[in-house]
Amino acid sequence: MSEEICPVCGLPKSLCVCKVIEREAKIIKISTTLRKFGKPTTIIEGIDEKSAKSVSKQLKTKLACGGTYKKGKIELQGDHKIRTKQLLKEMGYDEDQIEIS
Repeated sequence: MSEEICPVCGLPKSLCVCKVIEREAKIIKISTTLRKFGKPTTIIEGIDEKSAKSVSKQLKTKLACGGTYKKGKIELQGDHKIRTKQLLKEMGYDEDQIEIS
């Protein structure tokens, strides 16, 4: 009745905290750029690829805007820097790891 052991941390799979530590170690950068015809676009960098598509889908739904995930970045149509930070905190990301520039 032996349980699988995580190769990274050495703890049993049920107690493994590798994903939590990895998620907390990354810095998320939120910035705004101007695109064609002076339209603002919010760029979010630093979210891992595994969860980025679901995070972008949730953000697009809650912000009622269009957007995409490509080349490791989430792009949202419009200027949503402050609201995006609040939503990421609600999704479980730490406020200290989110930078707005």
